[in-house]
Amino acid sequence: MSDDIQKLDAPEEVTALESGDDLATAALASTTSPSDEDEETIASNQLAETLGHLQNVIERNADQLTQLGNDLKLKRESLKNVFENDTQLAEATQEQQETAQKVKERKAKIQVSPEATQLKTQIGELNEQKKEIEETLSNHLLNYYQLTQSTSFDTSDGDQWEFNIRAKVKGKKKQ
Repeated sequence: MSDDIQKLDAPEEVTALESGDDLATAALASTTSPSDEDEETIASNQLAETLGHLQNVIERNADQLTQLGNDLKLKRESLKNVFENDTQLAEATQEQQETAQKVKERKAKIQVSPEATQLKTQIGELNEQKKEIEETLSNHLLNYYQLTQSTSFDTSDGDQWEFNIRAKVKGKKKQ
């Protein structure tokens, strides 16, 4: 019975497929080894082979890039459709819009209320007072600068405040 059993040959060593980059590198490396044949012809053939491999790698990568771009476009459209077709999201968006409209209407009512009107008037009066004081202070600081040539002044508390001098051009006076 031992005569009937056949031995299997040992499997050949399986090697991994080389990538395009590996093939291109190997082709470039082989171009540098000199031969006894006409070196110019060999170099030309090797360069042509290298370029052919390189073009194949480029074409394969470009095709992959195009395919990935198409896949991304489809996935983005699918994601957009998921959001557009979600009923809970649509309801929440509708509620948000209704609430925003209610907020807008309520703000409009508050704007015309007596309390808001009174506060806006008071704010306007305070801004006017502020503007008058700033103009007066600016004139006094300009006079102070003309007398002392200093852009800082001492306070009664012992602090020192600095100020800037700036000119402002006003429009022409009408006659």
